[in-house]
Amino acid sequence: MNKQQKAEVIDFLTSEFKESQAIVVCDYKGLTHKELEALRKEAKAVGAKVQVAKNTLVTVAVKNAELGDIELSGTNIFLWSEDQISACKVADKFATANKDKFAIKSGIIEGQIADLATVNAFAKLPSREELLGMLAATWMAPVTNFTIGLDALRRKKEEEAA
Repeated sequence: MNKQQKAEVIDFLTSEFKESQAIVVCDYKGLTHKELEALRKEAKAVGAKVQVAKNTLVTVAVKNAELGDIELSGTNIFLWSEDQISACKVADKFATANKDKFAIKSGIIEGQIADLATVNAFAKLPSREELLGMLAATWMAPVTNFTIGLDALRRKKEEEAA
């Protein structure tokens, strides 16, 4: 990889990291190409992105994106997403399915360096769609109960009239 290619990778990662709310660093030693493609497919389905890159290039990109200093070592794969939860959920799910080959190391969530426990905590949170569904159900509960009550009152009045 020459200097121009390295600069292109750094520029790409810097722009991606600036737009993302979560970056998850994982160890992927021992994964096959087929398993990596399955990870990429899962990530793409939820709007997250996956890339294997040299640690030095990612370190520079993180600094350029003004996300702090992150220390990287070993074989790493990086997942990131525009929201805080998607990348964490994908990494956690994949780590559970591939315990011996894939492990979450750390991450950066909302510009702060996050440890394994923090990444796992974000992975357990409900997604945006699930939260919106809960909110809609909460808002609809009084209306639903009111209509059930009105229907019961109507039936009662009909029975009394008959």
